[in-house]
Amino acid sequence: MDPITRMKELIPLLNEAARVYYNDDRELMSNLEYDRFYEELERLEKSSGVILAGSPTNQVGYTVLSSLEKVRHETPMLSLDKTKSIDKLKSFLADQRGLLSWKLDGLTIVLRYNKGVLQSALTRGNGEIGEDITHNARVFSNIPLSINYSEELILRGEAMISYADFDRINGKLPADEQYKNPRNLCSGTVRQLNSEIAADRRVSFFVFNIVSSIEKSNEIQDLKSKQFEWIKSLGFETVEYEIVHENSIEEFVSQFEDRISANKFPSDGLVLTYDSISYSRSLGTTSKFPKDSIAYKWADDLSETTLIDIQWNTSRTGLINPVAVFEPVEIEGTTVRQASLHNINILQNLELGIGDRILVYKANMIIPQIADNLTRSNTAEIPQKCPVCEEPTEIISENESKSLFCGNSMCKAQLVQSLTHFASRDAMNIEGLSEQTLEAFVQKTFVENFADLYSLDKFKNDIISMNGYGEKSYSKLSAALEKSKHTRLPNFIYALGIKHVGLNTAKLICDYYAYDIEKIMKAQQSELEEIEGVGKKISESVRRYFSNEANINLVKKLLSLMSFSVPEAADGEKPLADQRFVITGDLSIFQNRKEFQSLIESLGGKVTGSVTSKTTYLINNDAFSESLKNKKARELGVQVITEEEFADKLKAINSI
Repeated sequence: MDPITRMKELIPLLNEAARVYYNDDRELMSNLEYDRFYEELERLEKSSGVILAGSPTNQVGYTVLSSLEKVRHETPMLSLDKTKSIDKLKSFLADQRGLLSWKLDGLTIVLRYNKGVLQSALTRGNGEIGEDITHNARVFSNIPLSINYSEELILRGEAMISYADFDRINGKLPADEQYKNPRNLCSGTVRQLNSEIAADRRVSFFVFNIVSSIEKSNEIQDLKSKQFEWIKSLGFETVEYEIVHENSIEEFVSQFEDRISANKFPSDGLVLTYDSISYSRSLGTTSKFPKDSIAYKWADDLSETTLIDIQWNTSRTGLINPVAVFEPVEIEGTTVRQASLHNINILQNLELGIGDRILVYKANMIIPQIADNLTRSNTAEIPQKCPVCEEPTEIISENESKSLFCGNSMCKAQLVQSLTHFASRDAMNIEGLSEQTLEAFVQKTFVENFADLYSLDKFKNDIISMNGYGEKSYSKLSAALEKSKHTRLPNFIYALGIKHVGLNTAKLICDYYAYDIEKIMKAQQSELEEIEGVGKKISESVRRYFSNEANINLVKKLLSLMSFSVPEAADGEKPLADQRFVITGDLSIFQNRKEFQSLIESLGGKVTGSVTSKTTYLINNDAFSESLKNKKARELGVQVITEEEFADKLKAINSI
């Protein structure tokens, strides 16, 4: 195949993989496979002297789509050139002094401070334009909101979620909603519209670069290592680093590598940069890379083994995920026996078949993945029937990603997990109803749908005679079920398990339709898409759920048993109906932003994180500052008012 033809194959493949990775937090291929294709494209471009339009080698990052406000970076954020060769690191550093640090695998964030106060936080985005996530940065676990430095200070760093918190958060989620790795979880967290979620997930921030000019400070010399010491004195945490020279690089690379398994946070390599600030600046940049830094990617520890099985696991939403099972191999000091294939695309790209010789590695030296298939028999069969209920399966394609589903809503694998979700704390909160108990109820055919939970009295004697149960346990369960009948509508909608609809999204929908379940059930997709924070994917899912007659009948049966508490003023007068507010800056009247937001929402208003043309008021006690939100409000003609002015407006309409 000629180089140009091959390049035309690689470019859309790599761009689509990058798009779903950054936008949807999914993967169409392994990191190793992506790097291999990317390097192949680089070689072809270099040998042919041709770079085609849209080539990822000539772009920085990928445009991120969300409802967050887009803001242009003051200085472009470039990618790093990379190598897997220690000799390349040595020749790069030569006679200079360098800093060798972790290449953290999180989400790059830019912080801006002015007059000692955090003004803004932006994601990297596409390198030119990022997303404003200031509301979430304010609740990061280790970011100082004010510092002892009055000049402008711009920092770049990595937002991270630890492995421990990753496991904690995933442990609360059903299998099909769990995040694949800490980086995906962090990406989804910092882009949430509700900062309460970010606070609960304990996001950390580690500085790796100081962007703004701070030479005026006597505390700073012409060394990045001195910058790091100074920035620590202001209360920040920096990426862990070592000072190296050409003859010590190999030793320190080895030391970093030995500490990977003990790391609290994921990394995908190291970064080498010159310590001298003036020397770094003298080098300039290419169109894609800074010339003063280079990334060192870990040399993957590949182990060859034999594929002995592909297991298919059905989740509560009907998604059937493939898992590769192979003869045990030792990788990075542990025994590995299986690796998730995530979706049908990866299985088909690897052309897998039972008995194939495969290469296995650990992504970031942690997560087992299949790097390549040496045999490529391509004989693996996609199940035509669900492995649990044996009903027909269906392949659904979404944005080039193919997934296998069981369409049988009565499938026991789906039913047990759906019931577990229905009973969970943030859903119907049925205390004491465990997955193990529900599995027993399903096996004994006591329960075939959500509504059956409220008719368990028919099986009282059978339940009391069950192992681990008795009269007292049954009475507790019966009381918990009765208590769960009185709940809030968002919790009920979340409990139904509609795909992509979390509790926060359910609340947005309920607010929009004034807590009228009939209107929600009849809502059209185009109407749902008008709700801020509800995109096409969610609106499609909601409409699909309420277009199913069986679902509607089940919901109506449940509604006949339920009573819903309505938020204050939701069923009465709403003086702030159809008004949208953005709250920013320090508060003086209200205790905290959550209390302020609750008041506005109870009066029919909506609180969002970004100033848009739909915003009615920006509430900022520093109404004349040059903050990004103030500037945006002035550009769009949105009125900026203080807390006191807001309170006066409410008094004027006799609402408080």
